[in-house]
Amino acid sequence: MTDIRTLTYEELEQFLFSIQEKKFRAKQIWTWLWQRGVGSFEEMTDLSLALRSKLAEHFAFARTVIEQEVQSRDKTAKFALKLHDGLLIEGVLIPAGDRVTACVSSQVGCPLHCAFCATGTMGFTRNLHYAEIVDEYVLMNVRAKELYGNNITNIVFMGMGEPLLNFANVMTAIDKLTDPKGFGLSPTRITLSTAGVIKGIKALADRNFPCGLAISLHSADPAVREILMPVTEHNTLHDLQAALLYYHQKTGQRITFEYVLLSKVNDSLQAAEKLARYCRPFPVKINIIEYNETEDGIYHRSYPNQREEFIQYLKDHNMVVNVRQSKGQDIAAACGQLVKR
Repeated sequence: MTDIRTLTYEELEQFLFSIQEKKFRAKQIWTWLWQRGVGSFEEMTDLSLALRSKLAEHFAFARTVIEQEVQSRDKTAKFALKLHDGLLIEGVLIPAGDRVTACVSSQVGCPLHCAFCATGTMGFTRNLHYAEIVDEYVLMNVRAKELYGNNITNIVFMGMGEPLLNFANVMTAIDKLTDPKGFGLSPTRITLSTAGVIKGIKALADRNFPCGLAISLHSADPAVREILMPVTEHNTLHDLQAALLYYHQKTGQRITFEYVLLSKVNDSLQAAEKLARYCRPFPVKINIIEYNETEDGIYHRSYPNQREEFIQYLKDHNMVVNVRQSKGQDIAAACGQLVKR
């Protein structure tokens, strides 16, 4: 049976016309679906019982549910979310003062196999539908209010998967989340993180993407980055730089680089010099991320003194640097740790 949330507004109107219902009912149903995020027809209380019954005869909700929840000592919460077909994804809530950030997934698993990321060990199963991405927000927003007394204020597409390899669904989900007649979130409170899929970055530029863009860079040395991130083979650093320059020229936005420091891999002063040089064509902010070690033990986090030297070099060369504190490490909810167990 068709999930009602896969219908366009026009298709919903056509269906209502076919069962001789008034056209304005479409707006009511649409509000329930994309403003209130309901999960059943019974909740649509301003519709008649007869109409709700007809809707249930023709459509269903391919609903996502929270399968499991664990909480960290630092109040981060991680969720195993069960999709309608039984597959699992993970989402995270990260509180900080009066802010609550939701880290959402865009795919079941990930096809990119980044060497330092646990999610890549899952392999790739399928893309998430835009309704499933919105479900992540709806379900975790309920818990955010219960756990922290606040709604979700920020969303980062930094969970499982590569968002730009599920472009259409991610863009539609963002449209639903930011629609003033829907959930009404500000685009400036949403950040999309990509490993550097050039075709997708150019597509974002062409649609004047209103949200934040973060690039998982991790090395400005082509040989090192290709080892860490196989996506580099077909999305070279040179071509990525050109795509980001195009993006900045189109949108005027500052780009964020995410950089996980790995001991004796990408944390030398020479690596910092290459990174500073790579950033010259456009304004950037560099998020330095502490590595969250995975079970294979291949990579290790930088020693504190090496990390400080790396950061100081960037600051001395007029780079905007932010050291991002990892949250939820004790429940494997930090960056690079999301993996179905």
